[in-house]
Amino acid sequence: DVLIRFMIEKDGSVSDYTVLRGVCEVIEKECLRVMKFIPEWMPGMKSGKPVRVWYNAPVKFKLE
Repeated sequence: DVLIRFMIEKDGSVSDYTVLRGVCEVIEKECLRVMKFIPEWMPGMKSGKPVRVWYNAPVKFKLE
């Protein structure tokens, strides 16, 4: 499994991708490439206002 960390911005856009745990460099690079195509998210909310939030997403692989 690869664990990717990224920031969900106040406007719902996604930025600051980082690999926290990886398998190998080739798979990590591919995970980062694919993550850049994910759609916008709903931003975090605090006291009724949007805030930036870190999110960790696991990417699972079955290698054969």
